[in-house]
Amino acid sequence: MTQDPQGFDQEPEVPDAEAANPEQAAEGQAPEPGGSEAAPAGDGSTEARQHEQQAHAQDLQQVALTAQLDQARSALAERTQDLQRLQAEFQNYRRRVERDRVAVKEVAVANLLTELLPVLDDIGRARDHGELVGGFKQVAESLETVAAKMGLMQFGKEGEPFDPTVHEALMHSYSPDVTETTCVQILQPGYRIGERTIRPARVGVAEPQPGKPAEQEESAPERGGRDREPDRENGDNGGGPDEG
Repeated sequence: MTQDPQGFDQEPEVPDAEAANPEQAAEGQAPEPGGSEAAPAGDGSTEARQHEQQAHAQDLQQVALTAQLDQARSALAERTQDLQRLQAEFQNYRRRVERDRVAVKEVAVANLLTELLPVLDDIGRARDHGELVGGFKQVAESLETVAAKMGLMQFGKEGEPFDPTVHEALMHSYSPDVTETTCVQILQPGYRIGERTIRPARVGVAEPQPGKPAEQEESAPERGGRDREPDRENGDNGGGPDEG
């Protein structure tokens, strides 16, 4: 029995080229120019461009925000002015309404009290004649009190100077006892509410007698001439011509 020689059936081991020549393997693995080793330089430029783009975008966004802020401030200033104008108009409206309300109230009160003036005149005449007694007196005094609370004031007295703005002269006479036109008789009292006269006082007036002041002025120089005596000590000869 024959045996095959060892080693004929096995293929001979071929040495690895890289192991046989490590320098060539190293040279073969060396990166070529422009290969994967050049990537970092390209990444740096890309990052720089991206950074510039981001900075530019941030600048644009800041400019846009600044414009929006300016626009908002302008709108706020306009709205503030509108609000101030509306507030001033509202205040004027409130004052005008309050003034009109007071005026309407005064007119209404004046109209009411004007209708009551004849009643007050009757009460005054009854008081002058002594007829204001009993329950009628209490009612009359209550009515006068209510009228006074509503602002009604009576005016017109004897002896006060005549004022055509508040007096109505129904009688006229002359009197030596007065120096100016004077109310000597109150025929009907006047009434006012505050500064508003709702009825003038109807009076009889008297004026100074005509010619009396002129006669006094004419007699004054004559009396002064008679009473004056010449002053001999001072060389006054009574106003005559100087004697030589």
